[in-house]
Amino acid sequence: MKVVALVTGGKDSCYAMMKSIHYGHQIVALANLWADDKVDEFYGYVYYNDSFMYHTVGHQVIVSYAECMGLPLFRRKIRGEARHTAISYITTEGDEVEDMFILLREVKRQMPEVTAVSSGVIAADYRRLRVESVCSRLGLVSLAYLWKQDQSLLLQEMIANGILAVIVKVCAWGLVPGKHLDKEIASLNAYLNKLPRLHRFNVSGEMGEYETLTLDCPLFINARIVLDEYQIVRDIEHPFHPVGKLDSFKFHLEKKVDVQSLTSPDNISETSVQKLGTVFEVEDTLERCEDTFKPLDCSADPIDDLAHKFNISRTNNKKTLSLSCSLQDSCNDLREDLKTVLTKIESLLAGLGFGWETVVYIHLYIDDMSKFSEANETYVKFITPERCPFGVPSCSTFEMPLVEMNFSKAYMEVLVSNNKAKKVLHIQSISSWAPSCIGPYSQATLHDNILYMAGQLGLDPPTMNLCSGGAIAELELALRHCEAVAKCFRNSENMAKCFNCSISTTAIMFVVYCSKRVSSSERHDMQEKLETILRQMRIFQLQEQNTCKSLDPVVLYVLVPDLPKSACVEIKPVFYVDDGTEIATETIIESSGSKAPHYWGFKQENWHDSCIRKLVVPGLIYAVTLSITSEDAAKICFHSVSADSVNDDQYLQHKSLMEKSSRFCFYLLDKVMADNGFGWEDLMSLRIYIPTSLQMSIAMLLPMFNKALLELSEASQKKVLNGEEPIFNIVPVIGAGRSASSMSNIITCELLAQKS
Repeated sequence: MKVVALVTGGKDSCYAMMKSIHYGHQIVALANLWADDKVDEFYGYVYYNDSFMYHTVGHQVIVSYAECMGLPLFRRKIRGEARHTAISYITTEGDEVEDMFILLREVKRQMPEVTAVSSGVIAADYRRLRVESVCSRLGLVSLAYLWKQDQSLLLQEMIANGILAVIVKVCAWGLVPGKHLDKEIASLNAYLNKLPRLHRFNVSGEMGEYETLTLDCPLFINARIVLDEYQIVRDIEHPFHPVGKLDSFKFHLEKKVDVQSLTSPDNISETSVQKLGTVFEVEDTLERCEDTFKPLDCSADPIDDLAHKFNISRTNNKKTLSLSCSLQDSCNDLREDLKTVLTKIESLLAGLGFGWETVVYIHLYIDDMSKFSEANETYVKFITPERCPFGVPSCSTFEMPLVEMNFSKAYMEVLVSNNKAKKVLHIQSISSWAPSCIGPYSQATLHDNILYMAGQLGLDPPTMNLCSGGAIAELELALRHCEAVAKCFRNSENMAKCFNCSISTTAIMFVVYCSKRVSSSERHDMQEKLETILRQMRIFQLQEQNTCKSLDPVVLYVLVPDLPKSACVEIKPVFYVDDGTEIATETIIESSGSKAPHYWGFKQENWHDSCIRKLVVPGLIYAVTLSITSEDAAKICFHSVSADSVNDDQYLQHKSLMEKSSRFCFYLLDKVMADNGFGWEDLMSLRIYIPTSLQMSIAMLLPMFNKALLELSEASQKKVLNGEEPIFNIVPVIGAGRSASSMSNIITCELLAQKS
């Protein structure tokens, strides 16, 4: 991509440019925001009113970057101030962020080939979210290759890679204006790394502890900067630490000869060749700071329910419920089917008093992954940041054999909360941390102590390409991404307890989606690798934090036709995030042995235990998978086979087997939930995976399973059903099971419940 780099003059923005070039991008322009010093005299000291967003110390020197790098430099004086100071930014007239918007809009106007913006943000969500907001409005990609990187290692890398920078401002314990100003970071590296052990201190200076000015680096192909004179200015005495900065710079450029650089004239666009070394001052225009990319009209078109036969399900949980919708026997294309489904879901949400802003998670099933871009174009017309002011929901998209079971080409399931109290992680910048979410979907959403994470692929974050090495390599990298995202969710109010969210200790469930291209032997090796990694991480975590209690998650494997980017594997974890309350946790593999009800003549037998895997956080959360193999189905039918049910017709045999198996599933789910103090009213989601090899349509399966639940409700005198709507979602798959190498279940159930 052709990149404009936001430069502050500091080491971070320069190193971010170097990383962008390393990952194959081309820096074709520079952009800088600057401000005059706002000075107040006070007892002989000077007070500087700094920007929330931008480092402006040494802005007089940055004009020389154009000549040093041989690139055009666009500059704008900051007119605005920090008016909207909440973490997530909303377009606000007169805010200093709008100065960045005007600056980058002018860059894009003059250099339309620019498609991305590089910034040196490392840990500050405040700055990252504002850069991402501006990029989103201008249709640009945010590149933040320093994001979430170890700050000590970053500082060492910068020094080792030839960045010569001096400290031009200090504002932290341990840093003294008269002692540390004008010193090179290389000479202070060891000292800066000691400070975090003594004070709350960011080694990189990310939170304003210090600011730097880069005088030379490999990107300066024409000249380096030499400071001739400057003045050390003390700020007003801070009550906790001294503050000071360099000012009144005088400098000159020292030409370079025969220096090998990271850039080449061959890589510079024709547009920028005409403007090498030019400085453009970007002034106000007559037009206001409005979005270049206007929000699409997201209002749902009315649909004729009589023209469509919908499959709709809804659970009963009062806190968080699952709502799903698909069509039967649709002849439309994917785009039209998805639009109809989205419109219907929007209508159903409105009928319940909800909207897209209360949606926590979305499962999107499509019939052809090669048409993912078409599906995404339709999706983004409905789910937008504007319609989800509390954060866009997390989302996972899979190809499923929908048409084989007479579903429409698009099928959607949404998890909806009864309130707007959710915490969303939505990082759109491409970085080295974890895969970005370029679009209206989030990496993870935390609601009511449960963290729902978007499915993770084995993508190389800086390039967003799949890693090489096949299924095992993709699995390992996807697990690393899961851990990186999980660590962003912490209980910072209770540091004495286990507050880390980790795949090794706090995961409730893993659903591992495998592409049909992966062989059975590879899937077996993949399962062993997953178990080994989790075991090793658990041991390490418990050694590091011996007060932690470790959950042992249930794992389900699902075989699908294809995954996004033609990946071999995708991992979708769910976590329990402890709020500090003392609880007992347990993982149960066998049933409790309590007296079971005798619905449909079933009674407790020893082999039933092998069908169930479950995890219980007593009184809070319940997760279970139930698997019915062909051998299990034979046992289920053995005692209930009557003369009139014996038939040579294979279709009728399959139907009879599925009827009995569906009853057994609900009998066993009802029993194990009751054994652990949960009821159907606590159900959040229940997916029933059915393989297409059974050759049974949704029109046959849906009433069959619904009838079984109706019979259970009548026999148990429990409120199981939710009116006429099913409380489960039937999902067609190639196969599913608890073993990756043998996903041959006739029925697989995935249930998640939370006390309502």
